Amino acid sequence: MQGKVAIVTGGGTGIGRATVLALVERGAHVLFSYSRSEREAAQTAADARNAAVRAGSGGSARALRADVRSARDVEALVQGALAEHGRLDLLVNNAGVSPAIANAELATLDDDDLWETVLSVNVRGAFRCARAAAPHLQATRGAIVNIGSIAGVNGEGSSLPYAVSKAALHGLTKALARALSPEVRVSCVAPGYVETRWWNGREEAGARLRKRMLLDEPVTDRDVAALVCQLAEQSGMTGQVIVLDAGQVA
Repeated sequence: MQGKVAIVTGGGTGIGRATVLALVERGAHVLFSYSRSEREAAQTAADARNAAVRAGSGGSARALRADVRSARDVEALVQGALAEHGRLDLLVNNAGVSPAIANAELATLDDDDLWETVLSVNVRGAFRCARAAAPHLQATRGAIVNIGSIAGVNGEGSSLPYAVSKAALHGLTKALARALSPEVRVSCVAPGYVETRWWNGREEAGARLRKRMLLDEPVTDRDVAALVCQLAEQSGMTGQVIVLDAGQVA
């Protein structure tokens, strides 16, 4: 990734933040989006600059407010990367929403606004970003890495709409891999339980999930970020959904 240019959506916190730091440490120039977490995004940008200095990588990072539900915001994000660096090599579709609603509460889940928000961010947002980035990634024979979830594999997650949206994102990964081949590689990381701030106040549920794992320690946001970087650099892989869950599904 030395000297390459990347966009990471939802890069201010959690897995997105870890991905920004990992890319910068490898010498990439990263423009990352945030929608609400302005203070956290500023901190991520500062931490990324420090990480680049420590690694001596020459990488850089800058935050830009953008809502992936808005085609105008998405286009501004892509054009921002091009204006600053003249190229685009990687898109990481990480932005997502994860409402916590029990799957059995079907009456609660029958809410058009809820479904519209979850699908518009988690699926259509990724498509909007891919569509805007595609011609520039084709020019550099770049890559797209989507952040899915084992919820899209086993149907169990924070809510039924979330699980459905991640299954759709896995399908979008395969469809985009076909549509953008051979110039652009498209892959997806599907993490299981990852200790992020989303679990604050939900420690009991997290403990139950940890008991299902085959390995002693859960996957971290840094583990996910490392796999994203590997997929970005792996020239022989496309159309794949890679589960990273410490044996949770197994």
